[in-house]
Amino acid sequence: MVSVTVNGQAHEVDAPPDMPLLWVLRDLLHLTGTKFGCGIAQCGACTVHVDGAPLRSCLLPIGSVAGKQVTTIEAVGQTPAGARVQKAWLDLEVIQCGYCQSGQIMSAAALLNTIPNPDDADIDAAMAGNICRCGTYVRIREAIKAAAKSV
Repeated sequence: MVSVTVNGQAHEVDAPPDMPLLWVLRDLLHLTGTKFGCGIAQCGACTVHVDGAPLRSCLLPIGSVAGKQVTTIEAVGQTPAGARVQKAWLDLEVIQCGYCQSGQIMSAAALLNTIPNPDDADIDAAMAGNICRCGTYVRIREAIKAAAKSV
């Protein structure tokens, strides 16, 4: 059994400590908003926050997050930055297919938590590794800027 706190709730999960957090979230806790994309931590679809830091959950062992706070897309809207990002995403109609968007939103919210008014270089650095096959990068950048201004 591994103890993990996800979205403010403590859980005891029957999983080996090396099981990727992504599969604990999706298969054991039934939180399916975090997506599997590449399985090698390169696409960003599986991004979650661990103690506020955006991390790729597809390779992150559940044992490494014991005692830490994990936030997923299901709860990021309860944070001020997450709520602003989600609203901007909807207002600017960022989403096309939507598959990468949970990871994009998680990375954008983490950015605004650390840099409340990011410039283009900050956005590029924070969003690097979040791949959008639909190519909505221009709208993603605009949504991040809109969320930053909505404080």
